Amino acid sequence: MTRLIVVSNRTPGKGPAAGGLAVALRKTLAEREGFWFGWSGKLVEKPQPAAAFEDIDGLSVAQIDLTKDDHHAYYAGFSNSILWPSFHLRLDLATIEAHWYEGYRRVNAQFAQALLPLIKPDDVIWVHDYHLIPLASELRNLGVRNRIGFYLHIPFPTIDTLFAIPHHHDLMRDLSRYDLVGMQAQRDVTAFTEFAEHQSPSSLSGDPLQWVDFSRTEIACFPIGSDPDAFARLAVSPAATKMVKRMERAMDGQKLILGVDRLDYSKGLPQRVEAYEKLLANDSRFRRNVHMLQVAPPSRDSIKEYREISETLDAMCGRVIGRFAEPDWSPLTYVKRAYGQASLAGLYRLAKVGLVTPLRDGMNLVAHEYVGAQDPADPGVLVLSRFAGAAEIFDTAILVNPFDTDETAEALRMALDMPLDERIARWQALMSAARRHNVEDWSKSFIDRLAPANASNSPTTRDILYVA
Repeated sequence: MTRLIVVSNRTPGKGPAAGGLAVALRKTLAEREGFWFGWSGKLVEKPQPAAAFEDIDGLSVAQIDLTKDDHHAYYAGFSNSILWPSFHLRLDLATIEAHWYEGYRRVNAQFAQALLPLIKPDDVIWVHDYHLIPLASELRNLGVRNRIGFYLHIPFPTIDTLFAIPHHHDLMRDLSRYDLVGMQAQRDVTAFTEFAEHQSPSSLSGDPLQWVDFSRTEIACFPIGSDPDAFARLAVSPAATKMVKRMERAMDGQKLILGVDRLDYSKGLPQRVEAYEKLLANDSRFRRNVHMLQVAPPSRDSIKEYREISETLDAMCGRVIGRFAEPDWSPLTYVKRAYGQASLAGLYRLAKVGLVTPLRDGMNLVAHEYVGAQDPADPGVLVLSRFAGAAEIFDTAILVNPFDTDETAEALRMALDMPLDERIARWQALMSAARRHNVEDWSKSFIDRLAPANASNSPTTRDILYVA
């Protein structure tokens, strides 16, 4: 049987998998044989030339260590201070240091060199996310001719933003070395195709004209999901029920508006709090009758922009509490720590409104999890950003422009006032979509498309003249 090699920045840790993606990939590996390859999480003095295998809860995992300087340039530097903000259309937050790109390429080359002796001729290699865009190029340069697929878990940038990214021509050429490139949403495939068809920036400076041949690379949309039925079961588990009862005592009949996000500037958290503030200001009947809970565990707090968004959100939450709180009622709770999936499932089930309003997101699995956790007889309402990939499949959510806080405030009012029959009808359509796009089918559809038996030599885009 053909083996599957999953490659990602980090390998899974010991204990239960934290998310649906890890569960699905574990199951896929178990069914096909193979191993997971990536960084161990350890920083060392000298680069590690060979990978070390470890059995982690029955999963074969190959890991390498990185030096502190290489990891900083590759991860905090080029990946998360340049690619992440740029792919989320936040060029104003991108910090550019030339040497970061050198570290980014160096780590990808280290991954390739450590992976090379582990690859068998019939192996299929599946590379995940923006940290490892150059990996196929590095492997091809070492002589690897296996089928290699790439999946981008974040949005693909618009063409103008792409041209602003340092070494974007090299990155696009790197993507052309994959056999299959998967995107979260059709809008991402469209953005990629726009580059493929109109890749001539206004300046002819830089490298001479170069051909980037995408004729052997298939670009397709594979919307990732969760396991909605598993979340439905989890939402009525003892651990979830314990959280529900705990919250019901504290809420005392108030309706819960819930947000669950990493503390990241792409999630639109300040705009979300401002919209809630406007709801309370515009309609006094919601005061004392609703409560907003925002769960936002910190992420990448070594990066300046993340510290700044944390400080901004602290100030905004304090302002709303100071403006509307009563001695016996607080309008808002802001929690800066993570909760286990069972506790989150209980919170999702209790919440009358799931507020998922990123400024730009690849998919946003919180939306999927919220839908899966609802009580079919009395479901809550999903208020969803138009700029999340999930909006393409969850069209019966209340879709909002998260930059327009007046619109989001009105959406909150609609959700809180929505009659039961409409809530049930909307939720049933959402649950049907979540089941169609579940995470297990997502991984299977990608692997089936990538597998050699299904490989096609027919071109999917024309050859492209690229001006650097």
